[in-house]
Amino acid sequence: MPTLVLLRHGQSQWNLENRFTGWWDVDLSPAGVEEARAAGKLLRNKGLDFDCCFTSLLTRAIRTLDLVLHEMDRLWLPVTKDWRLNERHYGALTGLDKQEMIDKVGADQVKIWRRSFDVPPPPLDADSPCDVSRDRRYAGVEVPNTESLKDTIARAVPYYEQQIAPALKAGKRVLVAAHGNSLRGIVKYLSQIGDQEIVGLEIPTGKPIVYELADDLSVVRRYYLEEA
Repeated sequence: MPTLVLLRHGQSQWNLENRFTGWWDVDLSPAGVEEARAAGKLLRNKGLDFDCCFTSLLTRAIRTLDLVLHEMDRLWLPVTKDWRLNERHYGALTGLDKQEMIDKVGADQVKIWRRSFDVPPPPLDADSPCDVSRDRRYAGVEVPNTESLKDTIARAVPYYEQQIAPALKAGKRVLVAAHGNSLRGIVKYLSQIGDQEIVGLEIPTGKPIVYELADDLSVVRRYYLEEA
């Protein structure tokens, strides 16, 4: 039975500061480091093991994966990194304080930008200091200037189908360390969750989601891994 574990990165420094992060590359907070280590210990103690791993191009997800694998004595496992597992791009909101934006434009507008399925935030200006389009890790990639959840799913799910699903079908046990919205896309696809229902699905940081799959990769069971 193929096993897939999805893990949202530990708390980042901008999570802690209540700022929109998206594609901006911030590190884990000290609490996020501890969340990642705890996830690794939990996976090890529950007897889970992996053959290959996938993550994004963002430090907070990469470090989470490294910390997990360190706790599992599995740093030697092959890891594939890809921008299609990046967090949703928050456009012109990138770097802004969430509460300050609520005070400025109102809670209803911020909720639409954050929680609607297909309404993206305003686009990021090309001269913004948060523009990452010239970052060498995205060479050859058409970096978006904003994304809705729908846009994020449109890249994350094909990546799952093209890269992750074949590994599962080959009998490999797979760990994916990524972000709230890219993981929402994969969960939506696997669990057949509707467009409006998925926007309300919270994926907590540092809590492994285990998918037990049939040979055709249909879902047999989905659950959060918890301490006994």
